[in-house]
Amino acid sequence: QVQLVESGGGLVQAGGSLRLSCASSGSIFSRVAVAWYRQPPGKQRDLVARIRSDGRTTYADSVKGRFTISRDNANNTVYLRMNSLISEDSGVYYCNQEYAGISYWGKGTLVTVSS
Repeated sequence: QVQLVESGGGLVQAGGSLRLSCASSGSIFSRVAVAWYRQPPGKQRDLVARIRSDGRTTYADSVKGRFTISRDNANNTVYLRMNSLISEDSGVYYCNQEYAGISYWGKGTLVTVSS
């Protein structure tokens, strides 16, 4: 069983920064990829960034150069550093892990960027 808990969301002005955290309870953390998804109000949930077990990263085009995903395997935590935030970055951010055919999600953390 994997439990994911996101934190770090909040209200920030455009141009500001936030760092999100995703803490995992699973023992398989270091062996699987972890991803951040974003769901703006009334829209679908889309991939923002993913980090593989080997540290390789991928990003949505809309956040490249502004967001950085990283992981701390010793503490079972993944981070999403978000800089130069714009209003389109607003939404609920979810952490995701997939293991043995099961997709695990946290409850999300809300990010609101005011323009």
